[in-house]
Parts: sequence; C-alpha cells; structure tokens
Amino acid sequence: MEIDLIFKVAGIGIIVAILNLVLKRAEREEQAMLTTLAGLIVVLMLIIGEIETLFETVKTVFGLW
Repeated sequence: MEIDLIFKVAGIGIIVAILNLVLKRAEREEQAMLTTLAGLIVVLMLIIGEIETLFETVKTVFGLW
C-alpha cells in the first residue's frame, strides 16, 4: 500500500469535515449530509483497487484459483 493513498484519504477527510462544519453552521443540513456521503463514495472509489489487490493476494496464497 502506498503512503500517497493514505494522504489522499486524509486530505479528503479534512476537506469533507470542513465543508460539513460550514454547511451545518449555515443551517444546510441536507447539503452537509450529501457532502459527507460524496466524500465517502470518493474514498471508497480510491481504495477499491487496493481491495482488489488484497483479494488477489488471498487467492494466490491459499491457491483458490
């Protein structure tokens, strides 16, 4: 796993947290929730490649294919 991926996830988390805070203070709860959901989806899209690599490694180690 690359350290770059960890920094990307942390950066997205910080940005989403700030946006969430600003939107909640502006009394826009729905947009704050959607921003959080969008951040979660972006992070999941970033780590899906790592999850695929994990499953390939598990298949190789246990000889499933």
